[in-house]
Amino acid sequence: MKIAFIGLGNMGAPMAANLVKAGHEVSVFDLVDAAMKSLEKAGAHACASAQSAASGADVIISMLPAGQHVRRLYLGRDTAPGLFEALEGKPLIIDASTISPEDARFVGAAAAERGLTYLDAPVSGGVGGAQAGTLTFIVGGTEDGFEQAKPILEGMGKNIFHAGEVGSGQVAKICNNMLLGILMSGTAEALALGVKNGLDPAVLSEIMKQSSGGNWALNLYNPWPGVMQGSAASRDYQGGFLTDLMAKDLGLAWELALESKATVPMGSQARNLFALHASQGNGGKDFSSIQKLFRAGEEE
Repeated sequence: MKIAFIGLGNMGAPMAANLVKAGHEVSVFDLVDAAMKSLEKAGAHACASAQSAASGADVIISMLPAGQHVRRLYLGRDTAPGLFEALEGKPLIIDASTISPEDARFVGAAAAERGLTYLDAPVSGGVGGAQAGTLTFIVGGTEDGFEQAKPILEGMGKNIFHAGEVGSGQVAKICNNMLLGILMSGTAEALALGVKNGLDPAVLSEIMKQSSGGNWALNLYNPWPGVMQGSAASRDYQGGFLTDLMAKDLGLAWELALESKATVPMGSQARNLFALHASQGNGGKDFSSIQKLFRAGEEE
């Protein structure tokens, strides 16, 4: 199929590359020229604009940082038209960004007014999952739209879920990432406590992995440097899922809780911890660098 992929960050670039590997004709656009050149080498076609990439596409996939970027892409801003105004035909629209359910519903309603099928399809699995093509997609939208999208998403992911109507994918993803933030901050806190009391972090990690404290952050993404080969912690927290993005997602969880009058005391605490960590100059590091917050004042 002819696919336009817009947004080639840490997640978007390997996702687009996997679509090329799956045999699709992929046109890409990103504001960073180097990202497009890298995808060109992988077999994609680099375009000068999002409109150019979307021209003639059967499917448009976007992977952008925040809701404001998604709205701007599809709906435009001021006198600049969005993609919805420039589209020829009726391509399937899949937004894989993590944004607020309200933003997803707003863009989805605008798409429906134009007779377009729009899906919000945020992902879980991190950069490693994006590279390996094993992401989890959490899709909100119509059943027909989900069935259309599934063969495309299977080129990038292993687990494809239909959460419900437009916006449902975002709700499920926000809940997942709130739990992930809680688990990562709790894991980092526990490791720091053990090390400050004389335990080897690798030994303590193995004990907790085999005990009731085992969790995804500890078992597969250990935040202590040197404990897990290949983890972000063992490459100075470079790459991966940025602290700024985790802080953003936890902010989305807080906003959702306010709207629905839900009680999220642990989610709120995690939000505060990641916001504090980001404000100390760590926003561009992997979110597992929250470990540094619990090691303040010691030599690493």
